[in-house]
Amino acid sequence: MAEATTKMKATAKPGSTSTFAAKVDMPKFEMPKFEMPKFDMTKFEMPKMEVPAAFREFAERSVTQARDGYERMKAAAEDATDILEDTYASVSKGTTDYAMKTLEIARANTNAAFDFAGQLLTVKSLSEAVELTSTHTRKQLDAFIEQGKELTALSQRVASESAEPLKNGVSKAFKIDA
Repeated sequence: MAEATTKMKATAKPGSTSTFAAKVDMPKFEMPKFEMPKFDMTKFEMPKMEVPAAFREFAERSVTQARDGYERMKAAAEDATDILEDTYASVSKGTTDYAMKTLEIARANTNAAFDFAGQLLTVKSLSEAVELTSTHTRKQLDAFIEQGKELTALSQRVASESAEPLKNGVSKAFKIDA
């Protein structure tokens, strides 16, 4: 059995962090070489066979139909995406219009309340306060009714405009080409 010898050698290299390096002299071992046994493999050849014309036509038609189906599906998906984008834009615009109208109504009602409070501070009698209150209440009820009508009309318009792209897309999708 071969014996390994170890030699330690002190080396000091400038800028080096270690001052000792170990060097090991080991005998070289060679792996035995094995050769694989050689076998003759039987060669299998594919029989040369003619594909019938009917089968070839069927395969070509299937590929053509699959390609056409893919193109139709792709076009339908693109149309659906366009419809959804149009619907989203319409809903977004309608929601913004509705929110702006609501803010306008809130501003008008707040101004009316402050005006009423200012007028209420200037009254000199209870009967004048009751008359001012009933006038303001009547005026605000009429305003609330009118504001409700405006919001209802706006929400119906937004719903109609939002549904229009979907309605057109669905009718286009189910339209039978003559």
